[in-house]
Amino acid sequence: MKNLITKRVVWIKLACRVLSIGLLPTLTAYPVLGAERLTLFYGILEQSIPINALEKYAKTGKIDDDLAVYARYANKKQLTQLRNVLLTRIPLNIVNISQFLYTPIGEKLLENLGEIIQTESHLSGFYAIRAALILAATDQNNFTLLNVLRKFPTNSILINLDQSLQIVYTLQNLVNQTQNAVALINEQSQIQSTPSNLTSKLLADIKKARKFTWQKQTIILNDQSRNRTFPADIYLPNISNPRPIIVISHGLGSDRNSFAYLAEHLAQSGFIVAVPEHPGSNAEQFQALLSGTAQTITNPREFIDRPLDVKYLLDELTWLSQNNPEFKGRLNLQQIGVVGQSFGGYTALALAGAEIDFEQLQKDCPDIKNTINISLLLQCLAINLPNKEYNLFDPRVKAIIAIDPVDSSIMGKASLSQIKIPVMIISGSADTIAPALPEQIIPFTWLTTANKYLVMINGGTHFSTIAESPNAAVPVPMQVIGSSPALARSYVKALSVPFFQTYVAEQPSYLPYLSADYVNTISRQPLPLSLVQSLTPEQLQEAVK
Repeated sequence: MKNLITKRVVWIKLACRVLSIGLLPTLTAYPVLGAERLTLFYGILEQSIPINALEKYAKTGKIDDDLAVYARYANKKQLTQLRNVLLTRIPLNIVNISQFLYTPIGEKLLENLGEIIQTESHLSGFYAIRAALILAATDQNNFTLLNVLRKFPTNSILINLDQSLQIVYTLQNLVNQTQNAVALINEQSQIQSTPSNLTSKLLADIKKARKFTWQKQTIILNDQSRNRTFPADIYLPNISNPRPIIVISHGLGSDRNSFAYLAEHLAQSGFIVAVPEHPGSNAEQFQALLSGTAQTITNPREFIDRPLDVKYLLDELTWLSQNNPEFKGRLNLQQIGVVGQSFGGYTALALAGAEIDFEQLQKDCPDIKNTINISLLLQCLAINLPNKEYNLFDPRVKAIIAIDPVDSSIMGKASLSQIKIPVMIISGSADTIAPALPEQIIPFTWLTTANKYLVMINGGTHFSTIAESPNAAVPVPMQVIGSSPALARSYVKALSVPFFQTYVAEQPSYLPYLSADYVNTISRQPLPLSLVQSLTPEQLQEAVK
């Protein structure tokens, strides 16, 4: 009996430590309804927290005896975060929540959460969680996580501590490995950097570079073969001679305004910039889902349609260059680059020659129940596509930049190694949507192209480089965007011009800007920047083991 009590105390203490590093805020941030107690269990051992104790603390800041047992394992900052998490209003309504939770991605998230958050009968919390969220959302002014707890349809919410600890261990392992990998990249960047007077000259030269005026036109494209109509913004520098073309592909739930800052900067630098809107995976699609007029976040077919959108856009620009006086003599269709973020990063890689790897998807997707790589929920939608070869490669594209791309399973090593053109991957070390290690760092080691660059924004998130769009369906909180997004965007501008000047406009004089020297010179806190041109699987494996 003494041993049992001792083990019980050990596991309760361990549970408290799990809560103290943020598991409780994480769990309460998910759908949970009308319960009186939150119960942690490990095997036959259980310990409960009254919901009233959480509510009292959230509303008054007072910790009663029931909560004090756990509160002593958390510091003041963590307790304040818990209070904020419980009371922060969720900016969605019942239609928004209902629509999302009935999508394939929403149901996969519920399935995963149901293994951790269970009913008092130790059954999956899948349906209870969904009910809790929907019922709580009926009162839009009081749609908080605390109210979600109150709407859970059983008297007690059970938290499977064994499953929770496994996820915490997996998460901590990924965090540690990512930190080690990023440290290696930072170290290699410093080793490859040899500061000299040349760097100062580069900064001076880039500041003196000519800035062109430009005009923006919006064209409407209608690809009848796919029954797909979509707009594209064309930024035209006021230059008479033919100029290189850069296409920008936005991410899931974004639109063509998300990287308008980059389009304007590239146009000022003398590039024609074309920014298509991908209608099946843009902000309008996300808004349609939330309003109840669409059933999915995106269709698997978007993995095909997005690259085809760009190919069709290039075909249309070719036609315009021959038939429209506004475009005649102004487009160099032999010099084309693509930059894309997240889903747009996938789009750029597909156009560069990386094919969908159905064999890799078959290996990875059945085992994503407890994944902490959220991007796999998107990538694995592609497993529903017909298993055949798709002609997404476009030989007109001469170089690409992929920002926070999702590619580990949808493409994998066999596919990414087929790319032959120059590639720059820009990654944020604090990306929780497409984690840096599995989605950018490891895939970088798979690239075999002669000219490749890995840029690491230390502390950057998945949203650091995205500008807020007036058409955003749901505003992204600043805590999620992270610190200094303007600095992150300045990095994208500072590196995209020399990259495309070198490899698309064929101006080798810009090559010195694609170096650790230059990157270390423009690097600033709180988002220090690093760049490497080579990283072997062996080096990476040694660093993360």
